Amino acid sequence: MTLADRIHAEIASAGGWLPFDRFMAMALYEPGLGYYTGGRRKFGQMPSEGSDFVTAPEMSPLFGRALARQVAQALAHSGCTEVVEFGAGSGALAAQLIAELDALGAGLARYRIVELSAELRERQRERLAPWAGRVEWLDALPDALEAVVVGNEVLDAMPVQLIAFDGQVWRERGVVSAGAGFAFEDRDSMLRPPLQESGHGGFVPGTVTEIHPQAEAFTRTLAGRLRRGAAFFIDYGFPEAEYYHPQRRGGTLMCHQAHLADADPLVAVGDKDITAHVNFTGIALAGQDAGLVVLGYTSQANFLLNCGIAELLAGASLGERAMAHRLLAEHEMGELFKVVGFAPLQAPFDAQGFERGDRSHKL
Repeated sequence: MTLADRIHAEIASAGGWLPFDRFMAMALYEPGLGYYTGGRRKFGQMPSEGSDFVTAPEMSPLFGRALARQVAQALAHSGCTEVVEFGAGSGALAAQLIAELDALGAGLARYRIVELSAELRERQRERLAPWAGRVEWLDALPDALEAVVVGNEVLDAMPVQLIAFDGQVWRERGVVSAGAGFAFEDRDSMLRPPLQESGHGGFVPGTVTEIHPQAEAFTRTLAGRLRRGAAFFIDYGFPEAEYYHPQRRGGTLMCHQAHLADADPLVAVGDKDITAHVNFTGIALAGQDAGLVVLGYTSQANFLLNCGIAELLAGASLGERAMAHRLLAEHEMGELFKVVGFAPLQAPFDAQGFERGDRSHKL
């Protein structure tokens, strides 16, 4: 059975209409068939490699080396000796972190990876072979964590609900079968943007946007299990007031294939990535409500500079500097990508990555 056949069957069994978050979950994670579970190569610098997009660790090893400074500080503060990474992709970030943490003498005893894709696990095993005795793979979040948690471009890949405004009411957007393909269909719903529990808030007819119950539920679950340590998430997104600004009428849903972006998740299903920007206010509130304290929130550029990437750049080659510049440039990843940090309520600390340029007050 193909992925399309499987989704058509799911739509039929659900009465002819599937909420978009369920469609997105199947498109990305259906066992053996989804984008992340079907064996397709995803991460790389160029489409000629057969990849669809590049992430910061593939772009420059200085990303992981700088992040390691923050991880080392959090390990020292908490007394933990373990790092847990969610969605480790090609394993590039894990390799950078382990090597740099060892160079810093951070006392890393174990590196655990929560990874759903069997194909990505194998790529990670190959890349992390030099540290095989210290790396472990998990199928799910452990019941209790005493570790520093990291996640780079993880929250954006969690399924979202879509809602559409017709000028009078909000409706939930779902997916129906349309011959061999798929189409959108809106149905009555009580779902609303977080800032618009009542009233229309200036939204114009035709507005479509996302809400993020799965990413927020993940954050609450993590909060309930993080006994000691800290958590740092890097992703593209905005605070709530920017995310749901009435001028952002098309939402943020985006697809990536062969290093090209498009906004139609209903074609080439399973062959391309589907993502949405992160509502960092929702993530921060979910963590706080579940017992975490927000250590800080800032742009990726500020975070990496606070973690000493300028010093690392000084010792890099011209080519390495050029690639690392994309991590910092405002028109590249430096401003669009943000970092949020958490710690257990009883053990906050002044995290190095948010020393200058903290924007927590904007959440």
